[in-house]
Amino acid sequence: MRIGELARRAGVSVRSLRYYEEQGLLTSERSASGQRHYAEYAVDRVILIQRLYAGGLSSRTIAEVIPCVDSPGADTADDAFERMLVERDRLSAHIDDLLATRDALDELIAMNRRFRATQAIG
Repeated sequence: MRIGELARRAGVSVRSLRYYEEQGLLTSERSASGQRHYAEYAVDRVILIQRLYAGGLSSRTIAEVIPCVDSPGADTADDAFERMLVERDRLSAHIDDLLATRDALDELIAMNRRFRATQAIG
């Protein structure tokens, strides 16, 4: 499939797909005229990349873990495993921070409600 179709099916921009290729996260074949052509599995690959980005992983980190998807083996699995554990711990810490921030905001909302209730009465 051509780049525009992949972009449409994966829900990303053509620019994103070019960037993924620059970062070594996605590959394509080139036609004689230089147009990019992607295999069917590229749709799932782009969706995975998007999920990893949404989870806060950098393109460098994704490039470190994605080889275990392409060619699972002892070497790639071991390297990716350590990196994934580090990223999972980082995400867990970030989630904890977000939960603490939400709790603080909930308290401010409660204080504001109490204040507004007293103003409406008086």
